[in-house]
Amino acid sequence: MSRILIAEDDVHIASFVGKGLRAAGYSTEHVADGETALMMAREGGFDMVVLDIGLPSMDGFTVLRQLRGEGVSTPVVVLTARDSVRDTVAGLEGGANDYMTKPFQFAELLARVRLRLQDDVSIGAESSLVLRDLSLDLRSRRAQIGDRVVDLTAREFALLEVFLRHADQVLSREQILGQVWGYDFDPASNVVDVYVRALRSKIGAERVETVRGMGYRLR
Repeated sequence: MSRILIAEDDVHIASFVGKGLRAAGYSTEHVADGETALMMAREGGFDMVVLDIGLPSMDGFTVLRQLRGEGVSTPVVVLTARDSVRDTVAGLEGGANDYMTKPFQFAELLARVRLRLQDDVSIGAESSLVLRDLSLDLRSRRAQIGDRVVDLTAREFALLEVFLRHADQVLSREQILGQVWGYDFDPASNVVDVYVRALRSKIGAERVETVRGMGYRLR
């Protein structure tokens, strides 16, 4: 199991990212300041660092610069509110493997983490998700029912992936919003219902059950 260090001083974001990564099969640890992030990344034992730039005690650029200067090659995905071209270039030229800006969608962050890690958990041993005749190929991003290929949009694919990872579990709209649309979702939005209807039309309405007052379940 790959271990990911989350260096983020916003507790809400850190909790959201941590829960999502653990649900995807990773082990996570959270630190809230730059000096601690640098110390723990130096010690090794982590397969990736998700690094905020605006950290107290030592900013993310300094953490990254020192790690690379000391020869630490652990992949780093920068996750920050700083969205200027100058900051992006500084992050990438400073040794970051990827650079994402907030607000973000968790599905995209997860895809980037998987791409950078290329580990057995996300792409090797778990190259596909299967429930009876319904399968999802995580490498080719292709869905099939039996021998029939199902044409899904990127968001529909992400929604079906969440359902398959939690098959036979009831997922609330808030849980689905958080995993597919990101931490900055609007709880009052009906976007989940819209996409569930679209997904049902493609994989069969009977597969996704509405649990009144609670949410949805992939049967």
